[in-house]
Amino acid sequence: MAPNSPISSTTMLAFVCLVLHLTNTYASLSNAKTIIILAGQSNMSGRGGVQNNTWDGVVPLQSQPNPLILRLTANLTWVPAHEPLHTDIDIHATCGVGPGMSFANSVLQRHPGLGPLGLVPCAVGGPMGTKISEWGKRRFLYKQVLMSAKAARKNGGSVRGVLWFQGESDTVSEVDARKYKRRLVNLFSNLRADLGDPLLPIVHVAITSGQGPYIETVRKAQLGIKLQNVKCVDAKGLPLLQDKLHLSTPAQVRLGQMLADAFLMQEHVASSSDNTSSP
Repeated sequence: MAPNSPISSTTMLAFVCLVLHLTNTYASLSNAKTIIILAGQSNMSGRGGVQNNTWDGVVPLQSQPNPLILRLTANLTWVPAHEPLHTDIDIHATCGVGPGMSFANSVLQRHPGLGPLGLVPCAVGGPMGTKISEWGKRRFLYKQVLMSAKAARKNGGSVRGVLWFQGESDTVSEVDARKYKRRLVNLFSNLRADLGDPLLPIVHVAITSGQGPYIETVRKAQLGIKLQNVKCVDAKGLPLLQDKLHLSTPAQVRLGQMLADAFLMQEHVASSSDNTSSP
């Protein structure tokens, strides 16, 4: 075939168009549109399927990868999301299945227009857990959340929600347990102020287990939070691993769906409010 024949030129043009299309498609999926921050301690970073510091590698259908779900890595780049989401964030422990992927798949199944959806893993459990006092405004973990959120929004994404699951470490000390509610309210207020959204939707989890005797004190504090656009889902009754502290894989899947229910309820309210206020 002659190099300058019409067929050759047409074929080349089609090939170039295909390459451009694929490049644009990849670029559009390389940055998240809807950004969700995942923070807290070990049950948020995920211990589902972990026994004797080894993850069994089992990923249930509800937590499988999805082309429209991304995760922000420890080096602040977007990559396709897959379990364990926190493997390079909660580095001093073995991570397994958490609620993040189940949450994301459930959200997109019911509201595909929110994709691409970017998960920003920030939870740190480690071998000893993290108290809520370690998430104070000037502490390292809090600063990491803000740094990650800034990087996630760099190419135009919008932080649309925060998922928070923590409190097991604050059940050891009665003083910590009694101060928990005030510290949690301060954390949510600080995040909203520093992320520039005074009504940023936040969904947090009431613990079902703890490292000490003051589980019910912390639970009462969590369930008693009354802030606009803040919802609490209750993990009580979800199955635990043999350590009686961490949620099992099926429990994490269910929790992710519960978080999605609460988040989408807030999205619906926010959308209705925007439509009502628009001229």
